[in-house]
Amino acid sequence: MQSEKIFNYWSHSKFISNQKYNFSREEILKVLPKSYIDDAYAAISNWEGYKPTPLIDLNKLSNTYNLNKIFYKDESKRFKLKSFKALGGAYAVEKISAGNKNIIVSTATAGNHGKSVAWGAQRLGLKSKIFISQNVSEARARDIESFGAEIIKVKGNYDDSLKACINQSTQNKWEIIQDVAWKNYELVPKLTMSGYSVMIKEISEQTNHYITHIFLQAGVGGMASAVIAGVARYFKRIPKIIIIEPQSADCVLASIENNKLTRVDIKTESIMGGMSCGEVSLVPWQIIKNSVNNCLSLSDDNIATTVAMLAKAEFSNEKIIGGECSAPGIMSLIMSCNNKKIKQSLDLNEKSNILLIGCEGDTDSKLYKHMVSLGNEKLK
Repeated sequence: MQSEKIFNYWSHSKFISNQKYNFSREEILKVLPKSYIDDAYAAISNWEGYKPTPLIDLNKLSNTYNLNKIFYKDESKRFKLKSFKALGGAYAVEKISAGNKNIIVSTATAGNHGKSVAWGAQRLGLKSKIFISQNVSEARARDIESFGAEIIKVKGNYDDSLKACINQSTQNKWEIIQDVAWKNYELVPKLTMSGYSVMIKEISEQTNHYITHIFLQAGVGGMASAVIAGVARYFKRIPKIIIIEPQSADCVLASIENNKLTRVDIKTESIMGGMSCGEVSLVPWQIIKNSVNNCLSLSDDNIATTVAMLAKAEFSNEKIIGGECSAPGIMSLIMSCNNKKIKQSLDLNEKSNILLIGCEGDTDSKLYKHMVSLGNEKLK
């Protein structure tokens, strides 16, 4: 690999082990039942245009670190939406609407979830109201609008947009399709997570290699907990599960470390916008708290470089379009291999088969082009 020398300088911000680790299929599938997971796959696999997204062998990277296999689940190819979130919000819309054409659905979003809800509503001929904060780019807003949604802009951050969504939806009797759970609001997040678990069903049929490690991005924990539930449902062997977060928004790490839900005050927003979350959602926490082996946080420093390297086929034999939230899996694996103590504690060796989730493509085309350009400059 031409650029492997630069990896010597890549390091994590913080790394911890979960002292309460106890992976229990039974307990996980109590939170997200097998019937939910199976129903989601049965429905989504029958949608027009459905096909499993690619599972790419990052052979160049595995050769660099003498690992057996590194698999990259390329969600840039997921329907028209270029993100795993196409599986969640749209499925929840379908289940909650249950054929009723008169309802209006709403959600708050940093981008990809709102696009999924808007697309899901458009598929079913429903109206949608999508709340976004001032931090959401115009490009993402236009993408959401392209699926027929009405955009409602809110001053402040994501939390402010969520509060506005809840207040206005309650007043107008709109159906909230949110991927975050709160007290007495758990069904829709569970349906959303069930949609995400389709990725693991696909992976279980795409390779005969037993996965030994999964590096999982976490925001509020929806994707991470859905993948864990998918593992409980579909995998015969349980891999080590490592959570990755921005150092400025490491709410899962803090919660695991404190053995209780811990809110993080985000002072600086990460470029990894979909992962820049200050609090773990209630339903994901029920799964994550005992099922995760380790948590790792990292800075934004090498995001652009990783995005550019994916595009230049530096990690595999093919070029990959991976957005800013697809980069952390690769980065955290490299950082773990650079640190002898962490590499040993994770049992990363020539027998390891690692799964990374390339959770999005160029969902913000302007930002993606900027990241590639910036990354290429750093590679010179």
